[in-house]
Amino acid sequence: MTINGAKLLEEELSRLKTVERSSVIQAIAEARSHGDLSENAEYDAAKNKQAFIEGRIAEIEAKLSRAHVIDHKNIDSDGRIIFGAAVTLLDLESDIQVSYQIVGDDEADLKFAKISVNSPVAKSLIGKEIGSVVEVKAPSGIREYEILDFSLDT
Repeated sequence: MTINGAKLLEEELSRLKTVERSSVIQAIAEARSHGDLSENAEYDAAKNKQAFIEGRIAEIEAKLSRAHVIDHKNIDSDGRIIFGAAVTLLDLESDIQVSYQIVGDDEADLKFAKISVNSPVAKSLIGKEIGSVVEVKAPSGIREYEILDFSLDT
């Protein structure tokens, strides 16, 4: 996991424990004050939200406890792509540029151009240099990318 990924999880954990948890406790208390709990939809919704929050807290705590946080800026990459790098590629078939950051499994989110270190694209990039052409076995077939640039400043 990158330092930023760990920081984001710690921030979410803090928000869940301080803001969300107390908010749902207040919602449960409010719903209880309305009387009969057996037919109280507000109470059921609040209890469901509480269960979700507690589950997410447990999930994040487990992830953080077993995470290996890597500061990629302290690794001598010797001009090669490593974990944590932000990479700019050229799809040789479509002539479209794409950029990704190689992150841990728990951080991967394609909406934010973050790909898992275990993805086919990342696996093909690790250890390569600028100017290299890599082949990626994608579901749609083999794709070729030229590595245009990469940075460890993310």
